Amino acid sequence: MSRPVLVTGGAGYIGSHTAKALAAAGYLPVTLDNLSRGFRDAVRWGPLEIGDVGDRGFLAAMFAKHRPSAVLHFAAFAYVGESVGEPGLYYRNNVGGSLALIEAAAAAGVSRFVFSSTCATYGMAERMPITEETPQHPANPYGASKLMVERILADFSTAHGLRSMSLRYFNAAGADPVGEIGENHDPETHLIPLAIYAALGLGSPLRIFGTDWPTPDGTCIRDYIHVSDLADAHVKALAYLEGGGETGAANLGTGTGFSVREIVAAVARAAGRPVPAEETGRRAGDVAALVADAGRAASLLGWQPRHSDLDSIVASAVAWARRRHNHPR
Repeated sequence: MSRPVLVTGGAGYIGSHTAKALAAAGYLPVTLDNLSRGFRDAVRWGPLEIGDVGDRGFLAAMFAKHRPSAVLHFAAFAYVGESVGEPGLYYRNNVGGSLALIEAAAAAGVSRFVFSSTCATYGMAERMPITEETPQHPANPYGASKLMVERILADFSTAHGLRSMSLRYFNAAGADPVGEIGENHDPETHLIPLAIYAALGLGSPLRIFGTDWPTPDGTCIRDYIHVSDLADAHVKALAYLEGGGETGAANLGTGTGFSVREIVAAVARAAGRPVPAEETGRRAGDVAALVADAGRAASLLGWQPRHSDLDSIVASAVAWARRRHNHPR
């Protein structure tokens, strides 16, 4: 029989890919999503419960109904620029909603919790690559909200035995290799899909935010990790906790960074078309470079990225965009 696990935000980009990976590993992913930023048609591998993680009565009912053995928590707002302009929205949703969920999980006797965290908790790191021991000084409210949830989880581990693994993603990218699901945000703010839309004539010219960063070509550098590799890491983190693993955190990345200009070149190769682009000033809350040291995920979880070379990531994203928009080659 499939083992039920609660997947909050499972109608979103990373949550839906993880639900597919969980189902393949023998779990029953029960998606909890309010569909404010997720999509019903992305929930295909288990039941969908429509509700909010901040609704304590709804949460109690969900834990009683499904009796999940674990929680995988993706539900959050995740736009850096929006968080700078509307910090209260991020603290209410990301911190307040997470606290309600964590309390409900502890009350239901759940002892395993996998948290979707972010490299944005580090802020402007002085050294690359970033290890888990790098001081966490978030540069924006989004990163600060995720860091606060990490702290809450650490405290609940001590007080209530709710063991957790916080996975600090670097830049999620790409699409399901067989094309069932992919990246779909409204609005879309991520570099790779925006570059693809520009190349395919499905969107405006790509805006490059800042060309005067202290990097080799003046544009921001990020570590891109394929979404299917992120999904696999969540399954492995759950297995780690099921095996008695202790509360902790792990970076998820490749250890290689690419600049905005390098991404633009990769999209042009994959799409077979140039990427119309315009340069503009730096975006509030951004940092120059973020590159992971993911050695802990390898040693602790037995995880290695398998789909995350840049051309594979971009090719899968281009294929998804063409399929989704019925775009001819």
